[in-house]
Amino acid sequence: MKIKDFLKENHLNINDNAKLLLEKLAIDTSILSKLEEAYGKSDKMSKSKHNTVDPDEMIKKYGADTVRLYTLFAAPPENNFDWTESGIEGAHRFVKRFFNYITQHLDLVKDVSYCEEDFKNLSEEDLKIRKKLHWTIKKVRSDIERNFQFNTAIAAMMELLNDLYDYKSKNPKVLREVFEKFILLISPFTPFMADFLWNKLGNTGFTINYPYPTYDENLLIEKEKEIPVQVNGKLRATIKVPLDASEEEVVNIALNNVDVKKWTEGKQLVKTIFIQGKILNLIVK
Repeated sequence: MKIKDFLKENHLNINDNAKLLLEKLAIDTSILSKLEEAYGKSDKMSKSKHNTVDPDEMIKKYGADTVRLYTLFAAPPENNFDWTESGIEGAHRFVKRFFNYITQHLDLVKDVSYCEEDFKNLSEEDLKIRKKLHWTIKKVRSDIERNFQFNTAIAAMMELLNDLYDYKSKNPKVLREVFEKFILLISPFTPFMADFLWNKLGNTGFTINYPYPTYDENLLIEKEKEIPVQVNGKLRATIKVPLDASEEEVVNIALNNVDVKKWTEGKQLVKTIFIQGKILNLIVK
């Protein structure tokens, strides 16, 4: 009997305990993908196949917060998902990056307080991270409350963390708001880490006893829009313009842009093609 037929007849697949066996024998597990091509792909987890994941082992290795986060992130609630080592390791990296970022910046925010007055006249970068925070809060609340879409809620928080790592200004008051609201936002997914960081910020008690963060709708109203500027049909720049800007105003903003000037100075503007909020094309000769 061929190996493939034997596996099929006995309801087995090439990955049943194979990964564990190869690891114990110190053999490269990448060979499994080649074997799967030849003899069949992996089946879903099943007690009868002895290919389930021991949650106690995973918690011991990665921590309860990571296991909880990965379980919620791996798939929407109505779908099954395949437990993968790379998947839980990715969740663990996110948890560690979150923890590390906040602990590394504790000295900046430890004794800082803030109010709405502090957020007037912020720099563009400070305003951008605040907008991202409040957009994320809205997204997470909506995803959880509507259809229990925990996976997309977690993905939004991952985006926010990436933006935090890119945030150079590090305004202490802005950071304090981001940290507090981000910790409360993630607390249902990683409660142990959230409680620890919450107290490190100087707060008392458990995050579950505090209201879930709300967002400022005014921050989510777009007042400007980025549009591409073409010169003779070729993209030369992207400019920010007020949403209600007229064609004349947009053309003036474009002509004063350094990158556009290179292609228009000393030339005659023959025609403009403008689609509100979409694109501006300058025809010069």
